[in-house]
Amino acid sequence: MSSLVFSQPSQCTEKDLEWDLLGSTTKDFLEALQIVSKVSADNELEALKLLESKISNNTISAALHQRVTDIITSRLRIMEPEGELEEMFTSVLVALGSSCPGIIMASLWSKQYSGRLPPRTLLLAVGKLILQSGTAMYIGATWAYVLRLLRRTQEAEKEMLVLCQVVSGLATSARKHLDMGSVGEHAMDIASNELAIKAYLTLRVLFNRWPLVTKSRVAEKVLVITSHLFFLIPPSKLKKQVNWLMRRLTTLALTDLRSFYISQCICQMLDAIAVSGYGGENLKLQLETIASLLFQVLSEKVIQSEPLSVQSHTSALRAFYLLSKLYRDPLFEMLQERMKAEDPEAVVSTLEVFKEVFHGVPQTEELKRDMMDSIVMVVQEDRKPVRTALLNFLEMLSHLEYLNLPKGNIIIKYLIKLSGSEPVNEEAIRNQCFKILQTVPLPKLMTLVCEPSNASAFVVLCESATEVALKARAQGKSPYLSSFQLTPSEFVSPQKLLTHLVLCAQQPYREKVFGISSLRLLYALHPITSLHPVVNAGVGQLWMKEIPQMLKILEEHTEKTLNQEQWEARLLQFSNQSLAAINDDRWLEQLSMSVLDRIVGNQDNQDKQEQKAFLYKFFGFTLRTSRNSKLVQTMLSALLDTSHKELQEREGIAMALSIMSPRHLTTVLDQLQEYGTKLTDKDTSSILKLKKELQQKEWGLVCHTIYLSYSTMISERKGAISRHLDSILALVLQHYHNCIVEKDTTLKLAYLDALSHMTTILSNQPVYLPIRIPHKLDIVAFMGELIREEPLDCISSSIRRTAIKVVNDFRKFEPFLDTESRAHFLLTCYKGVFSLPSLEVLLEEAPDPAEGQAREELLKTTLLSLLRFLEAVVTEKPVHTQTCLELLETWLNSQKNHERERAMWCAARILGYTIKMNNFKMEIPFTHLGHLVRMLAVRCQDPVDNICYLSSQAVYSLYSILLLQKQMTRQNQNLWEEDGRGEVYSPNIFYNSTFKIGEAFAGYFTQLHLTNMVLKVMDDLTESKPRLSLAAAQLMSAVMKKRGKDMIKVKEIAEGILQRLNWNLEPNTKEETLQAMCALAGSNTCTVIPMLLSKPLPWDRITLTLWRKLGTERDTTINVLQWLIGILEMAHSTEETAEMDYQPVAVTCALCEMLSGALCQEAVQELLPRLLLAVLWHIYWVTQQNAPQKMVVYIQEGSSESKKNSFDSTGCALKVVKLVLLAGSYEGVVVYASDYNCWERLSSPKSYYIGIMDLTSAMVKMCDPSILHRILNHVKNSLYSLDEGRKILTRAFYAQLLWHRSIAQTEGQDFLGILTQWLKDPDHVMQEVGLRGISNLALHQGNSEALKSLIPSLRGFLTADVRVTVQAVKCLRNIIYHWQGEDIKAIFCSICPHLRPLINDARDLVRIVATSALGHMLKGVIKYKPGATMKKELHKFLLPLLLSIQDNNTEVVKACRGALTEWVKVIDWSSLTHTYQHTTLSDHLQVIEETCKYLAYPGKHQILGELLSQSFMFLKSPQTFLRIASVTFIGFTIRKMNMRYVFEEDLQVIRNGEYGLVPGFCITQMGGMG
Repeated sequence: MSSLVFSQPSQCTEKDLEWDLLGSTTKDFLEALQIVSKVSADNELEALKLLESKISNNTISAALHQRVTDIITSRLRIMEPEGELEEMFTSVLVALGSSCPGIIMASLWSKQYSGRLPPRTLLLAVGKLILQSGTAMYIGATWAYVLRLLRRTQEAEKEMLVLCQVVSGLATSARKHLDMGSVGEHAMDIASNELAIKAYLTLRVLFNRWPLVTKSRVAEKVLVITSHLFFLIPPSKLKKQVNWLMRRLTTLALTDLRSFYISQCICQMLDAIAVSGYGGENLKLQLETIASLLFQVLSEKVIQSEPLSVQSHTSALRAFYLLSKLYRDPLFEMLQERMKAEDPEAVVSTLEVFKEVFHGVPQTEELKRDMMDSIVMVVQEDRKPVRTALLNFLEMLSHLEYLNLPKGNIIIKYLIKLSGSEPVNEEAIRNQCFKILQTVPLPKLMTLVCEPSNASAFVVLCESATEVALKARAQGKSPYLSSFQLTPSEFVSPQKLLTHLVLCAQQPYREKVFGISSLRLLYALHPITSLHPVVNAGVGQLWMKEIPQMLKILEEHTEKTLNQEQWEARLLQFSNQSLAAINDDRWLEQLSMSVLDRIVGNQDNQDKQEQKAFLYKFFGFTLRTSRNSKLVQTMLSALLDTSHKELQEREGIAMALSIMSPRHLTTVLDQLQEYGTKLTDKDTSSILKLKKELQQKEWGLVCHTIYLSYSTMISERKGAISRHLDSILALVLQHYHNCIVEKDTTLKLAYLDALSHMTTILSNQPVYLPIRIPHKLDIVAFMGELIREEPLDCISSSIRRTAIKVVNDFRKFEPFLDTESRAHFLLTCYKGVFSLPSLEVLLEEAPDPAEGQAREELLKTTLLSLLRFLEAVVTEKPVHTQTCLELLETWLNSQKNHERERAMWCAARILGYTIKMNNFKMEIPFTHLGHLVRMLAVRCQDPVDNICYLSSQAVYSLYSILLLQKQMTRQNQNLWEEDGRGEVYSPNIFYNSTFKIGEAFAGYFTQLHLTNMVLKVMDDLTESKPRLSLAAAQLMSAVMKKRGKDMIKVKEIAEGILQRLNWNLEPNTKEETLQAMCALAGSNTCTVIPMLLSKPLPWDRITLTLWRKLGTERDTTINVLQWLIGILEMAHSTEETAEMDYQPVAVTCALCEMLSGALCQEAVQELLPRLLLAVLWHIYWVTQQNAPQKMVVYIQEGSSESKKNSFDSTGCALKVVKLVLLAGSYEGVVVYASDYNCWERLSSPKSYYIGIMDLTSAMVKMCDPSILHRILNHVKNSLYSLDEGRKILTRAFYAQLLWHRSIAQTEGQDFLGILTQWLKDPDHVMQEVGLRGISNLALHQGNSEALKSLIPSLRGFLTADVRVTVQAVKCLRNIIYHWQGEDIKAIFCSICPHLRPLINDARDLVRIVATSALGHMLKGVIKYKPGATMKKELHKFLLPLLLSIQDNNTEVVKACRGALTEWVKVIDWSSLTHTYQHTTLSDHLQVIEETCKYLAYPGKHQILGELLSQSFMFLKSPQTFLRIASVTFIGFTIRKMNMRYVFEEDLQVIRNGEYGLVPGFCITQMGGMG
């Protein structure tokens, strides 16, 4: 079976090891166990576990125990198991030994191990087994066997360790049995004496033979064994081995051996020796060595997480304790000497030893004395590392009443020091001190609490005292302190205690719990006070109720959330109630003296100063409680005699007096008046007893104390003291006027500062009923006098500032200042402040930078004081705002920059403050608004930039006031402003923009405001500073633009402006002044323009500039142009003998300048039709006048003298026409008119109408239709004017405007009917104009039928005057050319007989127009196929055209060429087209030759014959040119044709020259005939 289990180890499973389940037996397992090679480690481990379980459960028979033991030991001899396997073998052996220990012991003693150690596992099993009960019988034999092994083992550490385990088990078991007594001793197989020998031998072997120095692990085990061996060796024997042992331990202590083993060993040794009660000489000799080793252990840091570290420390202390039992005096001497060591660690360890050994030592006087000396020494050195150990020891000493010893105070002070709140004192330290201080007696603790030097430890002392008191109460003992009064030199008095605790509670969160600690102590002590013989029991009840409430307040708040003022009030109320409950003036007197002592003593740090302020209040409440006026008077006198050098002291005195005043007001006032005699009574004043240099300062301090007291009482008592105010002011004046010391600046300052503080408080009090203070007027006069006494060349004191402030403080009290007094004082203040040197000068004159900075600050505060006064004046009566501002004018106009700047700063702040008041229910009248605006606005252009800024602020504030008043008025009238109405202004907009200011204020001026301001501003135009004159001009300009129409005295203003324009103004100012004049002219045109036109011609440069400026602003330009147009449109004299009216001429001169700029375009375009017609009619009027020749009416300025252009009246008018067109953006019209000589025609009366029509033609070509319609609308109303010139002008415009299609097609207009009427006018000009209009109508479709009826009448004009004839021809031309329909041929044929003669008319213009018209007509006719009749008529035009082409006039030739070109197209003679198209003046004969040549072709003979017949008719023409041309044509014809077609009689006619030709010419031309 065994072979089956172990043959294949790799295939073994857990089931293979479960022998019982598989049916295996223990015997089989043991057999298999012997076969080492067949058992794997895992299987073996599992088998051993199973085996150990069987043995422990007694499932294996006892018979098998020996066999199992043998097998295992045999196995252990051949192998050395490790780890878990070793533990398992050990467990099996222990299990076997538990049942049969003898088997295991026998195996250990087996001879098989002679010469070598038994197996390690077996030794481990024996070491464990020996500790079990039932093995005592084997201790002796086993120890003997192991002792032999100990002697042999010297090197192998593993062997040593396993033997140590066996020995440790033996020693432990032996000691346990010996402790059991005789029973245990009899159970062992060895007697006690033999056991002692074994232990001794073992000890010697271990220390002498084993290398413990080099094997620390072995040494540790050995020392543990030694600790057990000490108790097996008799003390007497052990004492003898001390020297030897200490040498060995000292050696081991030098190694890296852990200290625990050393300390434990020493402790066990001493413990074993101490059993005898005596240590012996050897131990005494080794005392220092032992102590050194133990102190070395104690010096090591204890690590709580390491048990050995803690045990090591404990063992060392235990060892010292054992030594103290054996050798107390030597040990204490040594320890006291060690406390003198410089090493803090040595002292700490020594203190720890003392603490450990001291509690059981008898406390003799000598010991106490020596111990206090040592402790005091350590305390005085106060080394931080020593503190904890020292406090631990002191805590023990305190329980032994060491603190009550003479030197105990040193320790107490040390404890107080460590209890302080300094960061260096750790919380644990303070807690230790707190515990120790609780052992101090309560009276002494109270005294310590109140000592100022103990302030840092106040919390700890308070808490300690509270604990002591509470413990006393818990024990039924009242902590009665009446003995305090019995021994005041030793303990603190109740009054001082109460004062101190209340004072400490005033800062409740100092060190977090100052207040809580104080109140808790008071609460704990309340029976003390209630049991006092002179104190009412009600105090205790009060404290029982109030203190818990106050504690609750502190607990619910933090330092940040607690209202300190309310807390102090609560604390003072508590004190007051307590004192009222006491109700003992003697007690109060002592308390008052205590408080006064504290007031005098609190002079050091800031904390004490804060406490001092509270003490003054406490003092006041204390005296207020008293009903004894004499006591109050005495205490007041004492209080006033205390130090008042510091402000806090003076404030404290004042506060104390104020607190007392509700109950003792008369006493307080009387005492202050008595105290004030120091200031005025030379006989009794203590001030004069001081050194002279200190007298003034003391006088000021006394004065300040008095006035500060008055101030505080006024503040606190409010109305109660009001009836005494006049008396107080009388004393105030008396103090200064009767001053007993020299009144220099220092004294004045001190006096004013004190008075100012009082008046400030007074002014801040609400006045419910009028308070009359007659001495107020005296104070105001006095302050004004002080201000005037101050020098104006420097500022070295705050007298001005304070004096102004004092007056300001009295503003609410009657009697009020009248207007004159107020103005006088204001002027005094203005002069005293504004006239001071500039800041730069003040800084420059300062001796050092600090002084300069002080002067700068003083100047700033003085200005602010003045401002506050002004604000007060405005607040008191807003109607005084204007007065305050007007009085600034002198300094606003100052030549000094700093004076203007200061004045403007005040103005800005006054107006700004008025806005902030927001009190506009009562209107603030500005009766001189124009003056104010001018005064402020011109400074917006001041050379100093900051003045500009301040001015903009001031002006904007004034504007805002007016706006808000206006809104309030409208609201009261239930009228509301429309949103978004008007421009929104701001200081930034007003900055450097006087124009905007004028715009903004214009709406608020009355007519009188406007006029007066403008008249005044005109004077500012000549200001020497350019920016100021510019500002004045801008202001005037803006106001003129906005409100010029509301101006009165317009002519005076206009003349004034014109006069100043002729002065040498700065360019920008001049420009703005011109703008103002233009605005005035625009809104008052009927006044200003006639005045300007009345100036004699030609005008000077200023007048011309002004007129030019009038054309730069649209509205003004329109107004002026309308006025000028009205003048031009007026009927003027046209009689030749009448004197010429120069006003229209002046108008054209004005227009020349106005329209010369580009800014007038918009206005001109708006008025262009009317303006253009007016000027054109003026041209006609001028041409009809009998003006002097070369009379210059207008001179156009150029860039130099050489570029000046002079104009007469006509030239000036023509220039205006051009400027009007250019301003209307019709430059092309001007160019066109120049190209067609329009201006020359307009200049002539005869060609005027032609010039008008030409100008109209240019406008029709160049202008937008809208402007043409506008002109049409103007001219059609004057077509039948009685004025000849206006009629010609309008009719010429009317006729030529029809050239434009949109005009001709205007609906609702009977153009043709109107034009037809003009044809009936006998005036040729009217006829021509009418024909021009009809001609223009013919250009546009839709008029054919209407015009058809006019053709007969039009034909009648072909024989009229040249221009009428020409216009009639053009009219027919346009009708034919633009005709639509077949009937054009008949119409054309009807015109041909009348048109044909005009082709060869004697008048060049007629010939040209007729010939050109024929060409155009043919272009119209060619659209329809010509019939025979039409061709017959066309044939008749060929000869006239051929004759005219020979004309020397190029225009005639050009017209003929065009006509012939169209003619051949209509007749369809295409072969001649090229010939006619390229005809020039020089090749007309070639044209005739080519034509004759073409006519000579067959089929053209009939036409040729007709032409010849027609040419014969021209031979009779009166025009020589026609006769010659006819002969030329005949000659060329005859040359080209067959002579058989010529009649003989015709030929004879030519030869005979019957037609008046030169015979020679005829023969020459006929030379080609046969």
